[in-house]
Amino acid sequence: MDADRRIVAVEEVPEESTLLVTLRPVDADAVDDGEGDVGESDDGRPEAEAILTRAAGKVTAFRNYCQHWTDVRLDKDDGAFVRNGEVFCQKHGATFEADSGYCNFGPCEGAVLETVDVSVDGDAVYLADDAYEFVRLGSAKRDSDAGDSRIDFTGN
Repeated sequence: MDADRRIVAVEEVPEESTLLVTLRPVDADAVDDGEGDVGESDDGRPEAEAILTRAAGKVTAFRNYCQHWTDVRLDKDDGAFVRNGEVFCQKHGATFEADSGYCNFGPCEGAVLETVDVSVDGDAVYLADDAYEFVRLGSAKRDSDAGDSRIDFTGN
């Protein structure tokens, strides 16, 4: 696998949380500014976030926004809450299956998180989606986070 597309070691992807990564879309026009995970690099190019999940040993990646309110990030750079193989949206309590992204409870029930193709080779996770370039671990740079302006499921 190409070393530039290596994201992280498999063992670094938590099973009880998510790992946030920043990607750069190859086609800048393909990014929807209304999605909560869009930021901008120092040179003005758009950045997007993805979350890595690990369930039953399988690593999967999804764009970092809820299907109910696309301006809400699932992982705000401290790991999304994951329990029993489900990723929780803390804004309104929706749950998404960590291995498929399928919403099995909440206001967006039946929706599916947008996937980002990744592959595992040996002990490492690689970006396999040609629509993106890997930038770094952690969040995209942004001036503000519109997702923090609403009351969340936890009461915060």
